[in-house]
Amino acid sequence: MSKPRILVTAAVGKTGHVRKENGTSTTLPVLEQQEMLDAAWLSDLCVQAGADDVGFVQIDRPELNTDRDDVREAAPWTKTLISFVIKMNRENIRSPMRSLANIEFHASDDQVTETSRKIVRALERQGVRAMHTAFGFPMEADRWPGKMWVVSHKLVAQAAGLGKIGIHRNVIHPKFGSFIFLGTVLIDRRVAEYGDQVDFNPCLNCKLCVAACPTGAIKPDGEFDFSACYTHNYREFMGGFGDWVEQVADSKNALDYRKKVSDSETVSMWQSLSFQSNYKAAYCLSVCPAGEDVIGPYLQDKKAFKNEIMKPLTAKKETIYVVPESDAEGYVAKRFPHKNVKRVGNGLRPRSIEVFLASLPHVFQRRQSAGLDATFHFSFFGAERAEATVVIRDKKIEIHDGHVGRPDMHVTTDAQTWLGFLAKEKSLVWALLTRKIRLKGSPKLLVAFGKCFPS
Repeated sequence: MSKPRILVTAAVGKTGHVRKENGTSTTLPVLEQQEMLDAAWLSDLCVQAGADDVGFVQIDRPELNTDRDDVREAAPWTKTLISFVIKMNRENIRSPMRSLANIEFHASDDQVTETSRKIVRALERQGVRAMHTAFGFPMEADRWPGKMWVVSHKLVAQAAGLGKIGIHRNVIHPKFGSFIFLGTVLIDRRVAEYGDQVDFNPCLNCKLCVAACPTGAIKPDGEFDFSACYTHNYREFMGGFGDWVEQVADSKNALDYRKKVSDSETVSMWQSLSFQSNYKAAYCLSVCPAGEDVIGPYLQDKKAFKNEIMKPLTAKKETIYVVPESDAEGYVAKRFPHKNVKRVGNGLRPRSIEVFLASLPHVFQRRQSAGLDATFHFSFFGAERAEATVVIRDKKIEIHDGHVGRPDMHVTTDAQTWLGFLAKEKSLVWALLTRKIRLKGSPKLLVAFGKCFPS
């Protein structure tokens, strides 16, 4: 491989030894040597390592605000994030036989990791400091159920100009569509040319992902029910696995366990543990017609496309996992009466007040909040001290730091007691009697509040 083309901006000061474009070296007066890698050279390196497309983002871009602290904790020397795309095989993802989709997911996952490692190895040979990041799993499990990931690959890819996040919350590449996996590599150099967000969204707004989603997580108006998607599609991951473990622990004997968990569910969990965790749906990817390489058959005959690609998924008889009294439970019963609804827990138990407040918008159930118009003030004392306001109105939720407006309900609570109550580890009656939780306002409002966040 050829030497990297390095562009140098020099400042007045002591001398430094710097490589030139032709591979020779010279001595320049530099104070703070700012080496910038040539974008074309770096792109070629990534493609040779296996990437199907690549872009670059500087660490100080505002799109990376949610990840910057984690990236700097992992690699304080990071100046640039390399975002790259691995193209998946479409027909596997479209199959109603989810084993065929999952082997493609896992193979693509492995390819992301291998490509990342090759990029890092090639850069290290050129004297560039680099680190590859986890595609999805494993993550920083000690942070559960908070932000477990170091890099939000979707946000990085979008900032790098590799596509736009569609209504289904996945990045749509202009050419490859939704059938991609994303990888990110951190490096200690600037790049001469950075990417920028594409000026159009490949998403067709066709709403096929809305129609195909078995849980109703993707809303026609663009809203997204994280809890519905997470509870079903990730049943054998993280919180879903924890819920299964508790079912095992709570069973009196083998026969009692079989009443709670079918033999096929046990085998499926074994397969996830022995092979790799398997997704239950991801139908939003399966039916997406966006992207230059994908859109042709859809534009040619939309009805035939729906019958061939979407109908086998929506017609499939399968078990859909839902939280009791959630929006998803009612949606599945109405939209897909031929599918079996199974009530489960999702294992989402916040262990800090910060995580509790941050998670509320993600587990908020719009339909369950119908008719509720109230402002809740929270005052937390004890191990964690905080004040917050939660406003629920018109099937929407707002979270504010501090106390804002006039409350309809004021909850003053010991932080650990409140978290224990949410996890069903502490009795509300006991907490009220011991004044670990104090309410000012109608208790019915607290009941209505809880109804918006079933777990």
